[in-house]
Amino acid sequence: MSPAHVKSATKGSTRSKNESRKIPQAIEEIGSGDESDDMMEKDEDEEELDRLVLGDDAGFASQWGQDMDLDMEPGGDDEGDRDEEENEDIGLEGVDDADLFFLDAGPSTVPQDALIQRTKSKDEEGENSPVWEDSDDDRLTVSLAGNPRLRKLRVNEREDLVSGREYTRRLRMQFERLNPVPEWAQSSDRPAKRRRRSSAGSASSLSSDDMDIDDSDLSTLPLARLLQDADALTNLSSATLKRTKLRPEVIDIQRTKDIPLTQPSAVTSLSFHPEYPVILSSGPASTLYLHHYAPTAHPHPHPQLTSVHIKKTPITTSAFLHPTGDKIFFSGRRRFFHIWDLPSGEIKKVTRIYGQKDEQKLMDKFKLSPCGRYMGLIATSKKGGGIINVIDANTTQWIASARIEGKNGIADFAWWANGEGLTAVGKGGEVGEWSIESRSLIARWNDDGSIGATVLTLGGSNGPAQLGGDRWIAIGSQSGVVNIYDRRTFVSGNDLKIPERPEPKRRFMQLTTPTSNLQISPDGQILAFSSRWKKDALRLVHLPSCTVYRNWPTASTPLGRITSVAFGSGSDVLAVGNEAGKIRLWEIRC
Repeated sequence: MSPAHVKSATKGSTRSKNESRKIPQAIEEIGSGDESDDMMEKDEDEEELDRLVLGDDAGFASQWGQDMDLDMEPGGDDEGDRDEEENEDIGLEGVDDADLFFLDAGPSTVPQDALIQRTKSKDEEGENSPVWEDSDDDRLTVSLAGNPRLRKLRVNEREDLVSGREYTRRLRMQFERLNPVPEWAQSSDRPAKRRRRSSAGSASSLSSDDMDIDDSDLSTLPLARLLQDADALTNLSSATLKRTKLRPEVIDIQRTKDIPLTQPSAVTSLSFHPEYPVILSSGPASTLYLHHYAPTAHPHPHPQLTSVHIKKTPITTSAFLHPTGDKIFFSGRRRFFHIWDLPSGEIKKVTRIYGQKDEQKLMDKFKLSPCGRYMGLIATSKKGGGIINVIDANTTQWIASARIEGKNGIADFAWWANGEGLTAVGKGGEVGEWSIESRSLIARWNDDGSIGATVLTLGGSNGPAQLGGDRWIAIGSQSGVVNIYDRRTFVSGNDLKIPERPEPKRRFMQLTTPTSNLQISPDGQILAFSSRWKKDALRLVHLPSCTVYRNWPTASTPLGRITSVAFGSGSDVLAVGNEAGKIRLWEIRC
């Protein structure tokens, strides 16, 4: 092939369409060159096969020319597509958008009377109602009873089918119950709360406030320093709020975040401040801890306010002095106890009770009266009975001794609600009602079926005024049986008429090991009883009906071996301490 022929053919193909049409002639000239003489001639079958597989020269040249014509035409495929779209839209200019679609609004296969009626929430009734709702949600039905994971969304056991909209609402309620709205996400119409200045740096700044206290330096930080933002704490206190009545058998209780600190020993003493949301805890590790009850605090829930370590004094009992909570009393198995004055930060050590040196050898078991005037200390057991020494909580001076006749001494006691007396039970089941006014026992009776009493508690309101106003008295025993008595049956008119062995209102036999804790909530609606000798041994009782709640605790509730139980001042929080040093918290809802 001549290079001149190839070059001229190439230039001609790029200049114009007319020149491109001369390509077949150039190809024919190229094919007729001298080089073709040396090649073997093909027969008709081979040429036909080449044409079918590879194509011939004439077809290639003609197709090439057509492609070039299409590429050089203006507009191309874009204009054709645009024309097709315009043709499709002809005749639809005046049609409404609603007529262009079809909605399947056929009847539902589920009868309407089988669906649970949907109730509007407070947000939907107010200004926060949704601006748009999907009508398909009303035609959707969900079975709550058929799926085990959805049964917790039911209000009662008879509920089954709900609409899609009601199902969505209940899912949202369940999520908000488990994850309350944080403070920063609350709407502006809610009362604003001042942010705690020490929230972000509580772990670092408050850790420096921890104190090691010995006999030579009995002082620590005052309350004003610990509670740097009193307004943020007082508005969280629910002691003054009126609480509605709880229903029996099923309790609405939700776990909240635990105290993040794990103590180095068992939590043997646990109590709430009567005015502030502050939790006091202690144990044999000789350390007192104060935590701010704040599940939604950032970055850590329930920040620690401070801790005080008393050297060589394993703490057995610690408690706030009611009704103001300005002092903390704590003691161990020693011949002395301490008083921590929170306003001043001073810690006072009381080493003796004048006139009772021989009887009061240990001061580890005490209880403070609700009125804040008295402190009762269980004295050393003597033959034929036991003694409770009553001292003035402000001056620490001895006032009187309450003597209970019985075997092996006193097991436990509790102050009356008005602070004018106490009720004590001996280890043999003997119960005595002692009055401060008369300095003597005003009644004696025996716990029914007791083979060894362990703990006692009082609570409730509208009880007999002659016995301090408490309605309920509960007594635990070595066998785990808990007897509860209605003290209103102990009076007739204005006279006390207590039988020698009264009949209990109810006996609770859920525990099989000795009862170690009894607590009645401040509103008198719940009784909690537990045993530290068996894992997860705790039950809650609805006191007005004297029935045990059957839905809590469950097999998966992380309780452990329980060493202490306490209710919040508003009866809406349950705190449980265990032998592992953990404090777990639950919120009780109406």
